Amino acid sequence: MPETHQLVSLLHRMTLVGILRFTKATLTFTPSGGGTVVTASATYPDGEGVQDIMVDGPINLAAGVTYTLAVTLINELAEPTDEEYNVSEEVEEEADEHIFFFAWTNNVFSDPAGNGNIDNRADPLNYEDEDANRQPLGLETTWTAGTAASGTFRVVLKHQPDLKTATSDVNVGETDLDVTFTITVN
Repeated sequence: MPETHQLVSLLHRMTLVGILRFTKATLTFTPSGGGTVVTASATYPDGEGVQDIMVDGPINLAAGVTYTLAVTLINELAEPTDEEYNVSEEVEEEADEHIFFFAWTNNVFSDPAGNGNIDNRADPLNYEDEDANRQPLGLETTWTAGTAASGTFRVVLKHQPDLKTATSDVNVGETDLDVTFTITVN
């Protein structure tokens, strides 16, 4: 019988993979005026297997710079030419069933202000994409880094088939991704 911490780890991995089958989530922060692109990723090397998630980082952003964040989901267990490889395309095609939520600590962002929309869907977030019903998706968002600070940056992808509305929150539907990165603004 596996120990409790092994069961919790396995359940967490199953939650991350959820309904979508992917092994890697990559965050790409591109500065709006040019400059250094910042990437961070969370990888499940064996998908729903027993290996722990590997999160690289921290995410290092420059104070006062506005970034476009693109989230990419891929299934490295599939061949790059297979339909199952680019999971972001599936999320985009099923935009009316998916939404990303975000949270951060220690005022690492000045825009949007606050601490994200995981605790309150109505809190401000700069979504740059939406579904056919004009509800946010979150594969692309914009962020302005605040003043020098360190904290955490959490990304949650929810699958909300026939549930996604203007008020559906992080507690509605199945969780496809829930990962936290360390973030530093210099």
